[in-house]
Amino acid sequence: MKRKIVLADDHAIVRNGVRAVLETLGKNLEIVAEVSNGKDLVEYAQNNSADVYVVDVSMPVLNGIEAVERMVKNNPDTKVVMLSMYDDRVSVEKSLKAGAKGYIVKVSAADEIVDAVEEVAAGRFYLCSKVSKYIVQGFLGKTASRKRDATGLTPKEKEVLQLIAEGYSSKQIAKTFNLSLNTIHVHRNNIMKKLGIHKQAELVRYAIKEGIAQL
Repeated sequence: MKRKIVLADDHAIVRNGVRAVLETLGKNLEIVAEVSNGKDLVEYAQNNSADVYVVDVSMPVLNGIEAVERMVKNNPDTKVVMLSMYDDRVSVEKSLKAGAKGYIVKVSAADEIVDAVEEVAAGRFYLCSKVSKYIVQGFLGKTASRKRDATGLTPKEKEVLQLIAEGYSSKQIAKTFNLSLNTIHVHRNNIMKKLGIHKQAELVRYAIKEGIAQL
């Protein structure tokens, strides 16, 4: 029986490349769907099943890490391999804390991508060689978790913050979420109050530093 794989990446050329690798080199792997942002990925997972989701860390509207966190919360058995151009510690730790079981850098060898999907499909973890150096005892420890969660941003506030960092205006954000402009202003003010930040540029820097948005 073929394993059902879903690809989530905002670049079609990347999806095409991963599809070709998995379906050519993988053992009974079939791409059943492709999405281009985290919001569509969460909605797909709510209404469909898949054996493994291959998810880009950096996507518009809702980033991959936030999307995976919601998917795993809805279904703890969700199996995810993160695919990213970034090999920094923050991205790896946040991905695994969100519930991903694998992490692959886009410059990894083709067979390593296949190995990751097959290992995660079998219920195991997989980190590519470029990020395995971050496996240290307690890297998902309570101290780091408390530091990341100290701001108390709600999921919706994180979504709004990502779009702010990506250059969306308040009107565009309101339209994206089908909310009133006043509601977006409230979210923006709450974000600034919780973070102790009062300038747009500082919000952008914070979002990038924390992996909520990426350049």
